[in-house]
Amino acid sequence: MCVLLGAAGLTSAALLFGFFVFATATTDTAWQPQVEEQADAIVVLTGGAQRMRTAGQLLKEERGRHLLVSGVNRAVTRQAVARLLGVGAKLFRCCVTIDYAAQNTRGNANETRKWVRKHNFKRLIVVTASYHMPRSLVELGRVVPEVDLVAHPVLPDRFRDRPWWLDPRDASLLVAEYLKFLPAAAHYAIERAVETPGRDSGGQEHKAIAVQ
Repeated sequence: MCVLLGAAGLTSAALLFGFFVFATATTDTAWQPQVEEQADAIVVLTGGAQRMRTAGQLLKEERGRHLLVSGVNRAVTRQAVARLLGVGAKLFRCCVTIDYAAQNTRGNANETRKWVRKHNFKRLIVVTASYHMPRSLVELGRVVPEVDLVAHPVLPDRFRDRPWWLDPRDASLLVAEYLKFLPAAAHYAIERAVETPGRDSGGQEHKAIAVQ
């Protein structure tokens, strides 16, 4: 019994420590893009206007040739998406793809995989909220292990204005995301462990996830 209680205590302590590391890292202004990264394309996982503006700016700066906007609500028109991105009509028509199918982060990853493999992209800038980035990279890394992923996290204003632990809503948001990240990371690790080292199921070499 004492051994079980001790193991439970250690597990709880490890989970709590892991959460504080996760929360601190994903709300720290230091974990923001510091270099002008380049890629074949850009994907933005919808969920906030700030993410959309950031992705649109990256496209205008030609950091990537094409942009996938993944997880758009079916009620949102193409014109509204263009306004949120802040890109002109010509650039929008030639270079922006809208995904209305994805309903969650795993769906974002699956739709991104179809788009990436259709166009044979090898390097992808990923734009999403900073707290959502770890899970997004894990889900994308699981389905497109042959693609270099470059994180471009967007820190929400709510985390710039105050430390996360001072607002119960911010703390709850981070707890919820951490609890979603853990099984996603475990799933990723298990899949990588059972595959042939250095190869995915299609025989392609794995590429490291790049976090800038």
